[in-house]
Amino acid sequence: MDFSFSTEQEALRHHLNELLDAVCPPEYAERCDREAKPPRAAYRALAEHGWFGLAIPREYGGSGGSPLELAILLEEAGRHFEELAMWLFRTLTYGGYAVALHGTRAQKESILPRVLKGELSFCFGLTEPHSGSDAAALATRASRVEGGYSISGQKVFTSGMDISDYCLLVTRTATEARKQQGITNFLVETSLPGIEVRKIETLGQRAIGTTQVFYTDVRVPDSAVLGALDEGWAAVDAYLWYERLCLSAARTGAASAAFDYALGYAKERKQFGRAIGSFQAISHKLADMKVMLDVARMLVYRFAWLLAQGKATRHDAAVLKLQTGEAYKAISDLGLQILGGYGYCMEYPMQRFFRDSRLAVIGGGTSEIQRNIIARGLGL
Repeated sequence: MDFSFSTEQEALRHHLNELLDAVCPPEYAERCDREAKPPRAAYRALAEHGWFGLAIPREYGGSGGSPLELAILLEEAGRHFEELAMWLFRTLTYGGYAVALHGTRAQKESILPRVLKGELSFCFGLTEPHSGSDAAALATRASRVEGGYSISGQKVFTSGMDISDYCLLVTRTATEARKQQGITNFLVETSLPGIEVRKIETLGQRAIGTTQVFYTDVRVPDSAVLGALDEGWAAVDAYLWYERLCLSAARTGAASAAFDYALGYAKERKQFGRAIGSFQAISHKLADMKVMLDVARMLVYRFAWLLAQGKATRHDAAVLKLQTGEAYKAISDLGLQILGGYGYCMEYPMQRFFRDSRLAVIGGGTSEIQRNIIARGLGL
């Protein structure tokens, strides 16, 4: 494994940072969080400068970037504003990667060029009130009707549903012996009649947040089916592996921003006549944070390399998700402790990292579930 970035990848990171410094400075991220408004201007700017093309095949106008380039994009976006990276990852994963992987020719021709231009935004509807960690135990049903399907059911934690054009919706189309069977994925337009979206007030992730969605006899055409009928769980599994990379890269970027802020504060803040970073109690916290951050970044790019080589495993994905999520939470917590009372004040950004990071060990597969997967991989 080569741990260096190519000249092209270094240039990609440099140009991306120049753009994000201009369109997503710290005060912009803070304002979006405070006002609970999505970072539309920054999102559009990334599209206008061609960054959405990393997940789009060349034949549809994209650059067909590798998982390594995708990790660079998500890490840097997350370093500037985690929720911008979350919005970006959902569209690139469920609008770009999923359609490119399993879409029909017509779906690809209709959707991918518009994703590339930033004209479409996507979200993912999987979790239900009674199927969280047991995700395959879903009950939202798509029943056959003339010319298509009728969808009824309820989803929860569909993040970005209220700002998306499409939801990649996971439904049950048949009742089989195994709950992973009889599942079909649909590309559902979020403006269709019969869809009711309710915002959920959350501790963090305020700019975009998450929603509860009710589907009541929502009619979709046959052309809305993504992939094979009744065999959608294997596809969901593939998307979730891709999600693991994107989430982990974005959260590692956010953890890096939290670390940098805490380090800068420790060098400038003086108590007892000297910078607090010179005290061992503080310097050891920063040392621990640095180690956690370096391990997280190493795992992100290791997993990206494994994906590019076709060698990634479920075990690798779980290790990545567990370590990067726990590292982000711990780094944000230590950073808040270093800031002391100021860390507890809303005018300082550390409280946002602290709030947002808590989701990293819950959403997208809890740390407990990741440990179960790792343990099974060890034969336990």
